[in-house]
Amino acid sequence: MNPPCASTTRHDHSSGDPRPVVSDSCLEGEARDLRQHLGEDSVVKFREPLGPKTTLKVGGAADLYVIPGCLEDLTKTLQWALTSSKEVHFLGRGSNVLVPDEGVRGVVVSLSSQAFLRLEVQDHHLCAGVGVRLKQISEKARQHGLSGLEFLEGIPGCVGGALRMNAGAMGKWTFDALVSMTVMDRSGNLSTLKSEAIETTYRSCPMLSEHIAIEATFEALPASEGQVRAIMDVFATQRRGSQPIGASAGCTFKNPDTCPAGKLIEELGLKGQRHGQAMVSDVHGNFIVNLGGATAAEVLSLIDLIQKRAREERGLELEVEVQILGQ
Repeated sequence: MNPPCASTTRHDHSSGDPRPVVSDSCLEGEARDLRQHLGEDSVVKFREPLGPKTTLKVGGAADLYVIPGCLEDLTKTLQWALTSSKEVHFLGRGSNVLVPDEGVRGVVVSLSSQAFLRLEVQDHHLCAGVGVRLKQISEKARQHGLSGLEFLEGIPGCVGGALRMNAGAMGKWTFDALVSMTVMDRSGNLSTLKSEAIETTYRSCPMLSEHIAIEATFEALPASEGQVRAIMDVFATQRRGSQPIGASAGCTFKNPDTCPAGKLIEELGLKGQRHGQAMVSDVHGNFIVNLGGATAAEVLSLIDLIQKRAREERGLELEVEVQILGQ
């Protein structure tokens, strides 16, 4: 293993981020070292741009970016990071995520290789790897005449992100349909838990802050393909009529107990508010859209403005739902 690169680091004062920024030559050496520990199906890159991998299309690069080709290589990546004193962050399909302009220090892992894309139907159950797109699950269920997962068709993410955030739409939540979940701890140990044994809160599954979701099993009910398609069409129509089409990270804030965040933001007169190329959607107040070339700083300044106005004018503390990668 290569020696630590502390002597080659500098600090990114321009971004206000006190964390060290490692030189390209050092990162290249670290990437090469990590690559030697992994199989040929795994991918290791340094200074990999992350913005294009998100639905908001903003942000900088990952110091190190890894796509493990198998479970064993995921374990080896975690072990290498621990030994190298590197933080590990996970990036799914990039929805509900904001990447800072200065990028992300440490290792960013994407579980998007074929090893994490298994999708099978077993009776009334669908077994899905962590990297499977939610739309694929709803489509697979429709093809097999299974109902109850139609709400997933409009959530632009993957199984891993949906589990971590307990993603929901149309009045249903991911864990409503979950039977069991297989997770890995940071030491590489696997365990499978029944849904009733897993704590969930609004937009969160706390255990997944320390564990990594690997696979999930969902339950559905028999129905005709036509019935399932009809429900999906209704949901799609509702979504198109209420959500912006442009690049966004989805809902920016969690809903307060007193009223939906989008309604609150509209009542504050902030729909259409712009900072640079970032704008509060004029379709749905809880979405911030990238008009083209926006920066993470512009998005964050809008978030700060909305929180400030909600606090001063309504006495409400709006909690950010979007995950800021690396923080």
